Amino acid sequence: MALLHSTMVSLGTAASEFKLPGIDGVEYSLDTFADSKVLVIIFMCNHCPYVKAVIQRLIDLQEDTLSQGVRLFGINCNDAQKYPDDSFESMQKVAMEWGMNFSYLFDESQTVAKKYDAVCTPDIYVYGKEKKLLYRGRMDDNWENVEQVTQRDLKQAVDCILAGQEVPAKQVPSMGCSIKWKVS
Repeated sequence: MALLHSTMVSLGTAASEFKLPGIDGVEYSLDTFADSKVLVIIFMCNHCPYVKAVIQRLIDLQEDTLSQGVRLFGINCNDAQKYPDDSFESMQKVAMEWGMNFSYLFDESQTVAKKYDAVCTPDIYVYGKEKKLLYRGRMDDNWENVEQVTQRDLKQAVDCILAGQEVPAKQVPSMGCSIKWKVS
C-alpha cells in the first residue's frame, strides 16, 4: 500500500455537487446536508489500515457533535472490482461491524473523488454552513495510537467553526493509503 499525503486544496473552495448511493439505500447529494453547520467529508474505504485506526475517533466525533449541527459522511471511491473488500456489500457489512453513526456513500465511478481532488484514505474536508472549505488535513497527530494523540486537528477545526472563530491557518495534510483508481 502506497502512503500518500492529501493535496491541500485551497481554503474557500466551494463543495462540489454530487449524487451518490448510501449503504442505507438512500441517494445523497450535497443538498441532503444543506442544514448542517459543519460538514465533514471523509474519503475512506474498508480495508485501509489508516482508516481502521481512526474510524472509532470519527464515530466518536459524530456522536459528540451531531446535536450541534455537525454531519460527517464517508465516501468510498476505491475500485471494488480489483479490491472486493471495498464493494458496496462489504461497505454495508463493515459499517455495521464498526457501528458507524454517519452516512457511508459509494462513488463507484470515482467522479466525486476526482472533483474533490482526493488522493488517500482517509482524506478529510471540512466545510462551514456556506459549504466553503475551511479545513483540509489530518484527523490528529497520531493516526496509529489514540493514547498518544496530543493534537486533535479535526476536532479543533470543527470547534472553531461552531464557535464562529477562524480555523487555524496551519493545516497538516492527511495521510493514508492511495485511492485505488480504476485503470482506463
